[in-house]
Amino acid sequence: MMEQLSMFDQIQAGAGPLASRLRPKNMNEFVGQKHLLGEGRVLKQMIDQDRICSMIFWGPPGVGKTTLARIIAGRTKASFVDFSAVTSGIREIKEVMAQAERDRRTGLNTLVFVDEIHRFNKAQQDAFLPYVEKGSIILIGATTENPSFEINAALLSRCKVFVLQALSSEDLVELLHHALESPDGLGDQKIGIEEDSLKAIAQFANGDARTALNTLEMAVLNGEISAKETTVTKAVLEQCLSRKSLLYDKNGEEHYNLISALHKSMRNSDPDAALYWLARMLEAGEDPLYVARRLIRFASEDIGMADSQALTVAVSAYQASHFNGMPECNVNLAHTVIYLSMAPKSNSAYRAYEMCKEDALHTLAEPVPLVIRNAPTGLMKELHYGEGYQYAHGTEDKIAAMQCLPDSLKDREYYKPTEEGQEDRAYKRLKEIKEWRRDHKKFDF
Repeated sequence: MMEQLSMFDQIQAGAGPLASRLRPKNMNEFVGQKHLLGEGRVLKQMIDQDRICSMIFWGPPGVGKTTLARIIAGRTKASFVDFSAVTSGIREIKEVMAQAERDRRTGLNTLVFVDEIHRFNKAQQDAFLPYVEKGSIILIGATTENPSFEINAALLSRCKVFVLQALSSEDLVELLHHALESPDGLGDQKIGIEEDSLKAIAQFANGDARTALNTLEMAVLNGEISAKETTVTKAVLEQCLSRKSLLYDKNGEEHYNLISALHKSMRNSDPDAALYWLARMLEAGEDPLYVARRLIRFASEDIGMADSQALTVAVSAYQASHFNGMPECNVNLAHTVIYLSMAPKSNSAYRAYEMCKEDALHTLAEPVPLVIRNAPTGLMKELHYGEGYQYAHGTEDKIAAMQCLPDSLKDREYYKPTEEGQEDRAYKRLKEIKEWRRDHKKFDF
């Protein structure tokens, strides 16, 4: 009697992981990126007409950057060289470039694909530059990082950047159906899986085709096997979807995108959005102390005098995060984010300092007025240091009619309080002070 193959054996009988077996071989099989590959789009026309220029594919993982480069390589009349930025060095690059130059003289173009091109250092990227300039090679680089930051400006200026987008849930569901039906995928097996489960996998994959296919394969491998089919139960699927790996690079662009989203949501008094972006950062592994430091900055930059208690709350959140660490400090940070989101807003302190900074950097560095200089020695007193100084605490109104700014800036107003929250008190108080000074201007020194 022939021994029945297990589901694991059947999958292993295929060539490699499901995602590799289903890698599209032509444009008809490629899913997503309609904004680049739809009818009439520039990239599609370039591919169809075999008029490929050097280009950079920028987008998140699992959206088809490498696959698209391989499809282009299969359609162009050029030799194809595949580089990995992780394993290739300058020596290997120069050898390939020399061969490409020889081929160019015989009329043969060379298409060089560099995966993770952002991992190449400046010297390695520079090694490509003269050959891209001369047309010895057509360079296609793939990167998950912003090319503006990671690719040399000279090289980037000679490449067309195409931005690939995360796949939609509809795209991923289509891909999962194809995996279940294709002979290269799971088509030779009978798989029982509900449409809602496929949608759940697509949602979990967060735009990443590789994650979607890997999750489906894991779910099938752990499905309940009967004589008729393998059934992917809800319980099995829940285990496969137990932890989402969030796209996040603590040193990359997404790091700054997310902290910007948190900051601007709080500024817009939107606690729901602010909490969501906080969770995105913390659950992806961000250092909670970094987040706490940003909240401290926000408390003064965007709330300031409207609620001075905000700074105390933010500093307390930093201390709590230091004491507790993750995951316990997540609620401390959530508490603070809600407080800062709901607090009245004023950027008067921020604006005041920025105005002062401009004058400090770009106006004449005038000496400190004599009246407010300290005079610890007899010589300084002879030079009139501190002459005419009035001790504000010794006056009836606790204000002295002195000029404390240099002459060229004596009428400058930096702090312009709002009437938001508690800053209304500062607004009224400063108004009183200025009126007092106008009334006592004849006593100016």
